[in-house]
Amino acid sequence: MLIVALTGGIACGKSTVSAMLSALGARVIDADAISRSLTAPGGAALPAIRRFFGDGVFQPDGTLDRPALSARVFASPQELETLNAIVHPLVKEQMEKQLCECRKQGAQVVVLDVPLLFEANLQHMGDVTVCVTAPEEVQIARMAQRNAYTRDQALKRIRSQMPQREKERLSDLVIDTDKPLPQLQREVEALYQGWTARKEQA
Repeated sequence: MLIVALTGGIACGKSTVSAMLSALGARVIDADAISRSLTAPGGAALPAIRRFFGDGVFQPDGTLDRPALSARVFASPQELETLNAIVHPLVKEQMEKQLCECRKQGAQVVVLDVPLLFEANLQHMGDVTVCVTAPEEVQIARMAQRNAYTRDQALKRIRSQMPQREKERLSDLVIDTDKPLPQLQREVEALYQGWTARKEQA
């Protein structure tokens, strides 16, 4: 089983590449989806979040007030670090469980879709590390269109993450998504075919 650790900055196109790999037959383990489940009603991360951040980031019905929490952590590097220290170990634990299931089921290629791969020090979980990238102005434009973020809001989110150039430097492969979708699709298909051929020869 080949494990591909896929990462990239916000609005760099990682989800698009991940979806393409899934359509080609890869099994995808989505760290963001795991994180959302951990912070959903009854989620394992909620008690610690309440303990560190207080009742102000919760709705009256006990559900997490995600916009309130986001506003706090993106305004304070220390609070973002605290939140990551709560969530990241729990995400890693769930990812490892899902990897075990993929092995049992005979999966050929598994993609770990992890936005904060290097920040959370999870790169060792992959056999190959792929960074999805795009120019900063493209990231800002995508967030304005997708999330209606102002330029300042977009830049805060970009700046809260490891610099994109550093992620590229630490990765084995880099995919630039600032190109027509059919061209990106061909590049991803070629990568996937190379990975499956490598596993067949192993």
